Amino acid sequence: MLIFALSLFTMSFLYPNILWGLMAVTIPVIIHLFNFRKFRKIYFTNVRFLEELKQQTRKQSKLRHLLVMIARMVAIAALVLAFAQPYIPSVKNASRPDAISQVNVYIDNSFSMEALATNGPLLEAAKARAREIASAYRSSDLFMLTTNEFESRHQRWLSKEEFLQMVDEIQPSPVVRTVSEVTGRQYESFNDAPGQAKVCYLISDFQLSMADFEKVKADSLLPVWLVPMQASRTENLYIDSCWFVSPVYQLNQGVKLVARIVNDSQTNYEKVPLKLMVNGNQKALASFDIQPGTFHDVELPFTNYENGIQYGTLEISDYPVIFDDQMYLTYNVAGSIPVLSINGQDESPYLNSLFGKDSAFQFVNNSYKNIDYNRLLDYNMVILNELNELSTGLIQELSSYLDNGGTILIIPPVKGDMASQKEFLTSVGSNYYTNLINEDTRVSSLDLNNPVFADVFERTTAGDRSLDNPDLPVVKSYYEISRQLQSSQLVFKSIANK
Repeated sequence: MLIFALSLFTMSFLYPNILWGLMAVTIPVIIHLFNFRKFRKIYFTNVRFLEELKQQTRKQSKLRHLLVMIARMVAIAALVLAFAQPYIPSVKNASRPDAISQVNVYIDNSFSMEALATNGPLLEAAKARAREIASAYRSSDLFMLTTNEFESRHQRWLSKEEFLQMVDEIQPSPVVRTVSEVTGRQYESFNDAPGQAKVCYLISDFQLSMADFEKVKADSLLPVWLVPMQASRTENLYIDSCWFVSPVYQLNQGVKLVARIVNDSQTNYEKVPLKLMVNGNQKALASFDIQPGTFHDVELPFTNYENGIQYGTLEISDYPVIFDDQMYLTYNVAGSIPVLSINGQDESPYLNSLFGKDSAFQFVNNSYKNIDYNRLLDYNMVILNELNELSTGLIQELSSYLDNGGTILIIPPVKGDMASQKEFLTSVGSNYYTNLINEDTRVSSLDLNNPVFADVFERTTAGDRSLDNPDLPVVKSYYEISRQLQSSQLVFKSIANK
């Protein structure tokens, strides 16, 4: 009891007015005083043994009633103290009663704070908690609000009324800050500050992506209090990524977009709609089923009727976490695809037939003797057609072209300087040509599922593409290609002579 009484003098209370309820501890005392048990006297012929038993019973009854009274008083006092919310102020920051306190409160307003808590979104609960913190301080104390935007209008010390008004104005933001960034910003706010008692509060759900506590520079003179917020529902359905099946998008030709949906919940979703908008117009609509804790790839086929930069949006509906229900994408639809062929000798009739007669391509032949290096980036693909030697300047320009997202097709010469070819291919992390094999090799079959043969062969009534007695080509000679384990090459095939 002595320790408990001494601790009361060192405690502070968030709601001190509730301590008036301690007067209720007098109720058990009153009940004890006015609830004496009256004993009736019964006369016996020999009461020697009964008198000894009656005296012992009275002592036990008084002790038992006293203990019950004390227990009731302790229970009432503990209940009142619990509602008053006691806390022990930090000894390090103890200051004079008339000292001005400075309080910097960070409220996480990222999209994750839109998750639902017991009484609404986490952001609203965080605002309510910030108001409770402010109510524990005096009107003469100074406050500063910190949010993820690090707005300049927040970087000043405010009165309690101004602080509460700014708290009400907080809106969700796409900006995300780490704990180390927030605490660093708060520490800077106390430079040359007039207050004597300084304290920081962080109100957040402390997502894993922001919780870099190991990078926080601790200050023994500046306490930082973490106020965690926890959502009552953490289930979420979101768009993880998207990609096109074909890397080339042509005008008036169909394309297929694949969207990966992740179900981070324990709920089985059925017939969830997925919508694709391009330039403000709906292009495709699909629905999907997805099991708990899995992902599902949804295909969205559509056709591009406009050239130039296209702005798309993928949308699903998943309440209440809605910030990840949209994914934005841009892609370019070329009216014609520019292709450059750098020829070592004459123009290739095969390349002219493949690209020159197709209106989707803008095919340009150029000799290796007059290459305009400044225009290489104007072409989607550059073909090195049987170049006997690659100069040092050409190798540098082609490497820069690849670094900027270009594509290079190499048709090696039958006889040439393969050392320069190897130097270039090795420098860009690709496999390279080795030996020339001179032997007849007939192509045994065609990979009809390869995108190269898309829409080339007709389908049968059964739905399968077939070739009747195909006359497949014969390869007279070919180069062997090295096999590097860590090559950046995806597909690399070549034929020297047919």
